[in-house]
Amino acid sequence: MSEDACSRVFERVGRAVAELDHAGAEAGVVEALGLGCDVYRLVEEGLRRGMVEVGARFERGEYFLPELVEAGELFNSLMERYVLPRLSTRVGGRRGLVVIGTVRGDIHDIGKNLVALMLRVNGFEVVDLGVDVSPDRFVEAVKKYRPDIVGMSALLTTTMLEMRNVIDALKSAGLRDKVKVIVGGAPVTEEFAREIGADAYGRDAVDAVEKCIRLLEKQT
Repeated sequence: MSEDACSRVFERVGRAVAELDHAGAEAGVVEALGLGCDVYRLVEEGLRRGMVEVGARFERGEYFLPELVEAGELFNSLMERYVLPRLSTRVGGRRGLVVIGTVRGDIHDIGKNLVALMLRVNGFEVVDLGVDVSPDRFVEAVKKYRPDIVGMSALLTTTMLEMRNVIDALKSAGLRDKVKVIVGGAPVTEEFAREIGADAYGRDAVDAVEKCIRLLEKQT
């Protein structure tokens, strides 16, 4: 199936999710899978893009908490019913352990949840600390779980600065050289990741998984 045909379906899926059109979103997902479109692209360019638009409308005051909750339920339903069954056998065996969370002051979790999901699908064990996670909680989690990688997410330019605080806290606790750190989120860039001393930057969920795999390969 041509890339153009899949791209058009992905666009319709994203638009349907953004409009809270349950039937339209489901029909688009079914069509994409029937066409043999890449499942990861379906998630990133369709479902996730729709959720990003929902978040933008919420920020602009066009959507409120009920719409945000409804969109999350729609996203999760489509992932569980159609996407996960096609991803669950992609990789076998345990790759490594990742502690992940959205940084302090930020309660956005769609992107973080998607990364956690994709990591699990690809053989990682994931400890999800949730949202609004302080540097101290990241440090405590590293001490408790001894992960291979710490993942941090932020959706706001004001909260992404907390990522530096987490890295500084890991250094103060003598743990920075024991874990790799990957960061991501809408305002985060490759340059910012380098500036704060992170080991990697994940552009999206698929890229984050690939970067985590590479980080582990470098350790062996």
